[in-house]
Amino acid sequence: MEDKGILCIGLVCLDIISVVDKYPEEDSDRRCLSQRWQRGGNASNSCTVLALLGARCSFMGSIAPGYLADFTLESLRTYDIDVSNVVTRNGCSFPVAVVITNVTSGSRTILNANRNLPDVCEEDFHRVDLTQYKWIHWEGRNADEQVKMIRRVEDYNRTCVPEERITISVEIEKEREILYQLFPYGDVVFVSKDVARHFGFNSAREAVVGLYPRVKKGAYLICPWAEQGADALGPDGNVIHSAAFPPENIVDTLGAGDTFNASVIYALSEGQSMQEALTFGCQIAGKKCGVQGYDGIV
Repeated sequence: MEDKGILCIGLVCLDIISVVDKYPEEDSDRRCLSQRWQRGGNASNSCTVLALLGARCSFMGSIAPGYLADFTLESLRTYDIDVSNVVTRNGCSFPVAVVITNVTSGSRTILNANRNLPDVCEEDFHRVDLTQYKWIHWEGRNADEQVKMIRRVEDYNRTCVPEERITISVEIEKEREILYQLFPYGDVVFVSKDVARHFGFNSAREAVVGLYPRVKKGAYLICPWAEQGADALGPDGNVIHSAAFPPENIVDTLGAGDTFNASVIYALSEGQSMQEALTFGCQIAGKKCGVQGYDGIV
């Protein structure tokens, strides 16, 4: 399995990031400290981190042709991320996010615009060569179609010896009812702090214990909780915890969750234990919060 890669499926977009030292008041006019364009999207960001960690990885998502697509594809290739599974949709608009990053507090405020670009679907996924991958990760989006994709991998895994099977992970980040059907489909399930709070849980430990009945037998459920670290629960019934590793100065928290997910996936795909992977995820996510962007996290 060492020569096989990791495939991340989800969003790629353009992030236009304005860095400020104070969040602007409504109807005000002020200068930002800096501004940059950066490739964004959860699955896209996770690919960046995986590549920096040394994994062979591939991104699958939709793009609309044009200058913004050229910019993002070039960025993916710069990190040696395979783009052969990217799907081009003509007649659509490329997704853009306007991000305000406050260097004083480390907060990031995101305004998304994704007007008419469909996510990749089951039909697109049928063109993916499953023999090339040891791990496939889905950013929860068009869950009805993603369930169909995952079932194809499950069917494939039934034809393989155990050591050749593809590990499936899913991320449930948004508070959207349709995404919750993904809980029983991952070998590893990432659930966000926002979703955990939506279900009434006030800590990562409460969340993994309370939501664990939703995952399939033998799966791991993982919940990161920012400065409180992260918890995981697996089939042995023991809650695993890692503390957070905050940087000396919080600079940029945009993509910290994507960094955590990717780092955990990388560690597990390299044969590390869940405790080791959880700690590694918190460490790399902490380093990411101390730098602008992703370069410098390793």
